[in-house]
Amino acid sequence: MSNRFFVISLVFWFSISVIFFNMSNQKKRNFQIEAFKQRVVVDPKYADKTWKILEHAIHEIYNHNASGLSFEELYRNAYNMVLHKYGDKLYNGLVTTMTFHLNEICKSIEEAQGGAFIELINRKWNDHNKALQMIRDILMYMDRTYISSTKKTHVHELGLHLWRDNVVYSSKIQTRLLNTLLDLVHKERTGEVIDRLLMRNVIKMFMDLGESVYQEDFEKPFLEASAEFYKVESQGCIESCDCGDYLKKAEKPLVEEVERVAHYLDAKSEAKITSVVEREMIANHVQRLVHMENSGLVNMLLNDKYEDMGRMYSLFRRVANGLVTIRDVMTLHLREMGKQLVTDPEKSKDPVEFVQRLLDERDKYDKIINMAFNNDKTFQNALNSSFEYFLNLNTRSPEFISLFVDDKLRKGLKGVGEEDVDLILDKVVMLFRYLQEKDVFEKYYKQHLAKRLLSGKTVSDDAERNLIVKLKTECGYQFTSKLEGMFTDMKTSHDTLLGFYNSHPELSEGPTLVVQVLTTGSWPT
Repeated sequence: MSNRFFVISLVFWFSISVIFFNMSNQKKRNFQIEAFKQRVVVDPKYADKTWKILEHAIHEIYNHNASGLSFEELYRNAYNMVLHKYGDKLYNGLVTTMTFHLNEICKSIEEAQGGAFIELINRKWNDHNKALQMIRDILMYMDRTYISSTKKTHVHELGLHLWRDNVVYSSKIQTRLLNTLLDLVHKERTGEVIDRLLMRNVIKMFMDLGESVYQEDFEKPFLEASAEFYKVESQGCIESCDCGDYLKKAEKPLVEEVERVAHYLDAKSEAKITSVVEREMIANHVQRLVHMENSGLVNMLLNDKYEDMGRMYSLFRRVANGLVTIRDVMTLHLREMGKQLVTDPEKSKDPVEFVQRLLDERDKYDKIINMAFNNDKTFQNALNSSFEYFLNLNTRSPEFISLFVDDKLRKGLKGVGEEDVDLILDKVVMLFRYLQEKDVFEKYYKQHLAKRLLSGKTVSDDAERNLIVKLKTECGYQFTSKLEGMFTDMKTSHDTLLGFYNSHPELSEGPTLVVQVLTTGSWPT
């Protein structure tokens, strides 16, 4: 009995030992160091005490006493407040403290009188920006962590919003500030000297506060006031000035406004203010200026006022239909002038003079388009269409052009250089290009050329051939084939006669024999 009990006991303790051994090994494998679970107790007054330190520092910064502050210590205090979950208290305290100082600033600005008003705004704005920079440095950790996680407004942007809402949008400052700025711009436009640097700083304040603030609270009223100013200005000028003088006065503000933008406005305002000046000074008076009696465009054309026409072109090209108006008036004038020229019986008595007047007019308007109208192709096309219109009103124009060529190639080109000859021929071809009845010209030209060739009165075979080449370029081979055949016949006759005298030298001292062999189809009857 006792032995049996001993065995049973031994087995029991052995089993217990195995169980404890296994449990011991498992505990060793799963052993971990756990965090200290006892909560750290923070002084209940810690947040208030720390905020008081930071609040005092913000007051000192706004009071220009920041030199005695330890920014490292202040940063650490702000860091600890955020770390201990007091970011909300820190942020709200900042808003309250900054708002307090901005309200004090607002009161001092409201009390300022005269020119000191805008100068004080500028000074206080600069002070606020400096203070904001220092505050942002102290609260950098809050800016990066707490504000980013809570989607609140960052410190710098918050400072701008508070300045906008408490100072710029103050009921006693907003309208007064705008009117002061607009009054300074008005003074400058009327010739007074203003402090452009001060203007730049204050207007840049609007830009720094946001694009919408600049556009709605300054730019929009500025453009409206500008439109009214230039409306009145243009009315006064157009009543007292001729067209040329008015254009000079209209050109000046365009330059001045671009300069004004460069000095103290947003660059994006340039196109907008330029558009206002163009509308009020130019677009609204286009018709009146062009048709102004004794000084409008027709007067400029007649008197070769290149500078005035150039100024009109450069100004009118800025507005819708401005160049179309100039071109239409020029075209109408050209057609009336040309019609009088080609239909006047007295001026048609001398064909050479008739064509020379046409060429002179063409040269005149070519020069105008080149010098005053920027060699504009649309103006050149209008010139061409006008000449084509009135040149064909006279049915004898093809004959007269041929007679002009005949006169020049028989006697008019003596002593003229090759370049001048080519220039004259180019002008003749230009008139020829306008002719609708080119076959009529061909008929007369063939007759006149035949007479020159048969009588030997042409002054230059090269000039004759050069003109035929130009006509061939204009109208093709068929148009000039008979003309070229006439030259071939003359050369053949000359070569044949020369060969005859070379083979019969005894006849050289007798009467001169002249024989011309002509192709029937090439020569006129």
